Amino acid sequence: MKFPGPLENQRLSFLLEKAISREAQMWKVNVPKMPTNQNVSPSQRDEVIQWLAKLKYQFNLYPETFALASSLLDRFLATVKAHPKYLSCIAISCFFLAAKTVEEDERIPILKVLARDSFCGCSSSEILRMERIILDKLNWDLHTATPLDFLHIFHAIAVSIRPQLIFSLPKLSPSQHLALLTKQLLHCMACNQLLQFKGSMLALAMISLEMEKLIPDWLPLTIELLQKAQHTLVTCDKGVFRIHPSSVPSPDFSKDSSKPEVPVRGTAAFCHHLPAAGGCKHPSAKRKVEEMEVDDFYDGIKRLYNEDNASENMGSVCGTDLSRQEGHDSPCPPLQPVSVM
Repeated sequence: MKFPGPLENQRLSFLLEKAISREAQMWKVNVPKMPTNQNVSPSQRDEVIQWLAKLKYQFNLYPETFALASSLLDRFLATVKAHPKYLSCIAISCFFLAAKTVEEDERIPILKVLARDSFCGCSSSEILRMERIILDKLNWDLHTATPLDFLHIFHAIAVSIRPQLIFSLPKLSPSQHLALLTKQLLHCMACNQLLQFKGSMLALAMISLEMEKLIPDWLPLTIELLQKAQHTLVTCDKGVFRIHPSSVPSPDFSKDSSKPEVPVRGTAAFCHHLPAAGGCKHPSAKRKVEEMEVDDFYDGIKRLYNEDNASENMGSVCGTDLSRQEGHDSPCPPLQPVSVM
């Protein structure tokens, strides 16, 4: 565990600030719709989210893929009035977009296989057409701060400011503990009643409940995390949150809008603007896939706590390949074209 240093605390604060900024731009109050034959009901939404969770296990994808797919689906349903008969096609298209955004190229399901094995009832061409509709409605912006992003950040901050948490965990490392919380959070994301809460508040509530079981001074810790999440926000008219311009750079709308702004996987999605530390090695384009003994939630999380090789962690903390920041309109690669087999 190597988080007590001021540099790492500063990076965590920056990650949180970027995530809060993105959430303030994207989040809208959920207005439940009256169930009719012409729009998707809350129960239908929950059913399709649970279906996506099964697909995540079936295709052995990352939890971040499911979290992003759920967020994209909710954003799209809040933007358009979708007929229930198109819901499965919308959901599988969001799932495919999330997989292309989060997963390594070799792990992205082949579109024809995804359409066949998911039993979505859609053809490959229909998924591609729906994918384009979703991208257009979301302004080709898939960079969404999910509840899972906030869970990772809050958990790292909590462990860094309360090191005694490590000794309170029941025979678990911090990353294994986070894996269990991740599994609980993904279940919560399939509950439409929780859509009225921001992803940051949902993640913070889960952290608070868990800290209450582990340490006696859980309430001051929760308040401190809440203050860290709110200190950059000011309330504007009509209930919209705005970030201080001096703390977070505003998005550059002069960029080429023909390409989606695809986020980098995990917490690295928020730190590609960070300057590289001295002696920091550039990370590889695809992160190392390791065999874990717990479950698939454990994969990739232990990097957050420097439990891997120190040099590998230094590379992951520094952000994405800096070469992407020089001479390119977007720091992230565009969606790869898919050949229908």
